[in-house]
Amino acid sequence: MNHLAKSFSRFTLVLAVACLLAGSASAQSTRKLLRSGNKFFDRENYRAAIPFYEQVLANEPDNAKALYFAGISYMTFDKEKAADYLYRAQALKPNVDREIEYWLGRVDHINYRFEDAIKHYQAYQPNIRKRDEVRKEEVAMLIQHSRNAMREVSNPKDVFVKNLGGTVNTAYSEHSPVISSDDNYLLFTSRSAAASGGKEARDGEYYEDIFETRRVGTDEWEQPHSIAGSLSSSGHDASIQLFDNDTKMLLYRSENNGDIMYSERGADGKWGPAKSIGKNINTNGFESDAYITPDGQTLFFSTSNFSEEGDLDIYVSKRQANGEWGAPKSIGNTINSKYDDDSPYLASNGTLYFASRGHNTMGGYDIFAAKYDSVARRWSRPVNMGSPVNTPDDDTYYRLSPDGSYAYLSSYRIGGYGEKDIYTINYIRPTRVVGQVFSKSDSSSVLQGIELVFNSQQADKRPISYSDVTKPDSGNYEVSILSGRMYQVQVSKDGKQLEMQEFDVPMVLNDTTVITKNFYIDFVDSTAAGRRIAEIKPIYYDTDKYDLRPESVRELDNIVKYLKANPGVNIAIEGHCDSRASDEYNMTLGENRADAAFDYLVKQGISPKRMITESYGERRPAVPNTSAENMQLNRRTEFRVVQRPDATKTNTPNQ
Repeated sequence: MNHLAKSFSRFTLVLAVACLLAGSASAQSTRKLLRSGNKFFDRENYRAAIPFYEQVLANEPDNAKALYFAGISYMTFDKEKAADYLYRAQALKPNVDREIEYWLGRVDHINYRFEDAIKHYQAYQPNIRKRDEVRKEEVAMLIQHSRNAMREVSNPKDVFVKNLGGTVNTAYSEHSPVISSDDNYLLFTSRSAAASGGKEARDGEYYEDIFETRRVGTDEWEQPHSIAGSLSSSGHDASIQLFDNDTKMLLYRSENNGDIMYSERGADGKWGPAKSIGKNINTNGFESDAYITPDGQTLFFSTSNFSEEGDLDIYVSKRQANGEWGAPKSIGNTINSKYDDDSPYLASNGTLYFASRGHNTMGGYDIFAAKYDSVARRWSRPVNMGSPVNTPDDDTYYRLSPDGSYAYLSSYRIGGYGEKDIYTINYIRPTRVVGQVFSKSDSSSVLQGIELVFNSQQADKRPISYSDVTKPDSGNYEVSILSGRMYQVQVSKDGKQLEMQEFDVPMVLNDTTVITKNFYIDFVDSTAAGRRIAEIKPIYYDTDKYDLRPESVRELDNIVKYLKANPGVNIAIEGHCDSRASDEYNMTLGENRADAAFDYLVKQGISPKRMITESYGERRPAVPNTSAENMQLNRRTEFRVVQRPDATKTNTPNQ
């Protein structure tokens, strides 16, 4: 017994030591993986850091540190996952990092949870070190960005934002779209593995390279390929603009802290070596983007050279007589803010579009628009292009298509292929809607004088309304209405509403689309009340009888079909007699004949509320009672349209 106890104790001790060693090895492995991930994290190479954190989480799903750093790393690639990881990290370990509230604010902001973002920023503010004025200013600015975003997102524009697709966009960053004058040749910049150098930059993406592609369909592009060739460099190269009838290209090159270059296209279609745009433009500072006006005389460009804080500002240069660009001048403080102002583009209508981290941005870069007042000789106050053009993340490089009908945009936004993608911005257009109005009871009869009022909302919830009246000559109507929404269509006649119908208008992105929409309504013209129904024949009776003949039943069955097909039609059932009896007797006989038809129709499913009965006895003969044949024609029940039955059954002899 003692021997067994000693053996069991020895085995337990060995097992415990083995478990401790395994746990220690596992802990060492976790620490090593975290250290490896953090090395990339500190260099902002989040793409390389994520796999190390995910290895930790595969073994330890509740490792708060791995969740925290992975959450921050995912913010560029997967905003929803970033939020999930950061919130899980805080739930597991509220003090996982002194910056946790800051990052929760950031991740809520880019996920459109602006009120929550503000709460996190405010919770973070007491944790900012007293002397860290830069951080204090940043967080105050982020709170304002959240408030700006709340306002813009609650008042969206009627804009359709569409990803350019997976042929152009990849899991890496694509940006700076440049479209040719015929709208069929596209240059853009990519940091994907297809870049000519195939060399990774410090942040884990490949060095920027310029790609070209051609349109093969309305929304289709051929497989892009690098245009490096003579343009190849060891650093970043980015597309900026085509000019001089698409024979030249402005581009960015990362040499000398970043310069603006140009390239000329050869007869073989290949782009030649990059050359500096000029010593007055390129400096020891950072020149990032530029735009040459179509007349070739004015250059707008972004530079950090003249800024005390090193932020980008927009400057203007005029071409001199010798062809060189002259000394640049600031575009002015109305446009330039204390933060980065970049990517200038002057549209043909004189509107300046640019990207800015300042003004009332929703977060990161937003696109702004301003116009030049030639009388006052100053730029108007920049206007934020609003949601959904802008997002809480970076939105840059806004360029109109050649005909101005849509625009290109580079943007980080939810739902992309990864990192920055290229999108098109299409302004939802009005469309012409034409048609006629018909009665359901007679689809061949066009109704005139019918008023149609189309009611809906703009994207920002403001009501919109369009109306027309069907014309007296043709019965046609025509309205020009904003497309891409559901309309409630009010149908009226002489100020009285007849019906309300829904009409879903598809999205239209051009100015030429015409939609035909005919309306069919339950309608009985007031002038028709009292008229006979041509489709319904009278039914006839034997002398002094009100029994239904077989042919009368067949005719009543036709009436049943008619009334079921025309639920808006109500009828009066009129009983008639010949003259061979007293007036009093014939009034009763006429009532019985009307009741016989009424009862049969009710049994066949026609609501008694849609019918009234009337007896005229011998007082309204169809023909003179001068022969047996004529008397047969007077022993009848007829059917007449009425506006509305006043009672279920009423016998009201017409005196």
